[in-house]
Amino acid sequence: AHLPAAGEIVLFDRSWYNRAGVERVMGFCTDEQYEEFFRSVPEFERMLVSSGIQIIKFWFSITDDEQEARFRARMDDPLKQWKLSPMDLESRKRWEAYTLAKEVMLERSSIPEAPWWVVQGVDKKKARLNCISHLLSLVPYQPVSRPEVVLPPRIYHPDYERQQTPDSMIVPELY
Repeated sequence: AHLPAAGEIVLFDRSWYNRAGVERVMGFCTDEQYEEFFRSVPEFERMLVSSGIQIIKFWFSITDDEQEARFRARMDDPLKQWKLSPMDLESRKRWEAYTLAKEVMLERSSIPEAPWWVVQGVDKKKARLNCISHLLSLVPYQPVSRPEVVLPPRIYHPDYERQQTPDSMIVPELY
C-alpha cells in the first residue's frame, strides 16, 4: 500500500494501528514501544493532513456473541475455515483485552484532524452501507460536467441467430 497521490483514494486495513491492538494484547511490543506509538501517531497523522491528505478512520465494532458466531461459522464451513487462523483462535480467548485495547486506541488516537468513526458491524450489509454513506458524506467533491451519453442503435443482421451455450460450459446455478 502507499499514501495517496492527488485525487486518489487509498484504503488501509488496520494500517499502522496493529501496535495499538494485536501487538499490545499479544505481547509483541514493549510498553515503551506502545507509548511511543501513541506519542507519534497523532503527530504523523497531523503531518499527513497538513500535506493535503484526508484521513478517515473507521472501526467496525461487533459484539462478543457475534464474533463467537462468526468464528463458529468458519469452523463449521469448509469453505470458510481458511479464514480462521491460529492467531484468531488465540485472540478469541482475549476478547476483553482486545476490547480494552480498542477503547484505549480510540480515546488516545482520535484527533480533530483525523477522528475515529465507529460502525456498528453486527449486520454486515448494514455496516457496509452505513460506512459507505458516511464516507461519502465526509469527502468534499464538486459536481463534474459529463457529456451526454447516447446509446447507439444496435445493428441487426437478419441471418444471425444466437447459438445456445452447451450445457457442459454452464456454471451451475447454486444461488
